[in-house]
Amino acid sequence: MGQLVALRERRAFDIALLGWRGQPERVGRDSWLVGTALSAPVVMLAIQTVATVRLGEGPSRVATRALGSLGATMACASLLEPEVRSALSPAGWNPTTTPIVAAGFSLAVAMAVLGLGSAGR
Repeated sequence: MGQLVALRERRAFDIALLGWRGQPERVGRDSWLVGTALSAPVVMLAIQTVATVRLGEGPSRVATRALGSLGATMACASLLEPEVRSALSPAGWNPTTTPIVAAGFSLAVAMAVLGLGSAGR
């Protein structure tokens, strides 16, 4: 959902910590490798899909670690994004973006905890 809203509303990524800022007119292109203000890059989402399908076939240490690592990366990257931090603050409440951001961040954290916590088993 974050990908769709970001593409529709041209919400470019903004990772000021690294000095990286996307441009609204390039959101579609940037969404493939860098992501948007509201979503991970398509490449990461594709890897997540492949790992999830693999786990659907049975236990896989590699797929579990991949999902845990992706979740940790997504959660940390979300916190670097000003639009995410704003959407999670009381003053930044938005009926469209806040639920998407809250769900995406929560699921990324859960994926990291479950994937990395059980990777050693």
